[in-house]
Amino acid sequence: YLLVFDFDETIINENSDDSIVRAAPGQALPEHIKQTFREGFYNEYMQRVLAYMGDQGVKMGDFKTVYENIPLSPGMPDLFQFLSKNHELFEIILISDANMFGIECSLRAAGFYSLFRKIFSNPSGFDKKGYFTLGPYHSHKCLDCPANMCKRKILTEYLAERAQEEVEFERVFYVGDGANDFCPSVTLTSADVAFPRKGYPMHRMTQEMEKKQPGAFQATVVPWESAAEVARYLQEVLKK
Repeated sequence: YLLVFDFDETIINENSDDSIVRAAPGQALPEHIKQTFREGFYNEYMQRVLAYMGDQGVKMGDFKTVYENIPLSPGMPDLFQFLSKNHELFEIILISDANMFGIECSLRAAGFYSLFRKIFSNPSGFDKKGYFTLGPYHSHKCLDCPANMCKRKILTEYLAERAQEEVEFERVFYVGDGANDFCPSVTLTSADVAFPRKGYPMHRMTQEMEKKQPGAFQATVVPWESAAEVARYLQEVLKK
């Protein structure tokens, strides 16, 4: 089985881009920075936020501390514990519009970094001045996704690459919450399962699609409030 995770508000219970503001002076951003945000260009906006924080003397250790202390979503430790026990049955990847450094800090601190075969996220690191830098993941032609990342493209390419390596998945499970998780979940087949977080954009979009075009969304939809529900569902799948 292939199990795909999103990160922000899925594995962790916050949006990590918002969380790092806790390392800024007064734990807030000035208005002039906030006003530069444009829909669909969040990655560029975060580059400006990070440059401002660098100017304010925020260092690598400050960011690391914030990432390490972001709480996991309800039930996520249970789900990861279950996956650790059944590791040989699942290939696990993470596709996130956050950034590599933050994701690695969080997962290592939680003790679950080694579960993931591959992590796809925006490249990030620290430059000579010690400023936290962020880049776009790729470019794409999808009209529904932010300029720097289309998760559908990443997932489709990954499945094609694994097929070339003669790895065929019996089923794909996708755990997410956002509009950018809806895009890849539309490509799932009737054998697959989408786990949208209850009441979040991905969940609402699957419901709207079902209303407008019944049957167009092929995957089984299993909404969750606690990731323990995802673990229980996967447990049932293994029993069969």
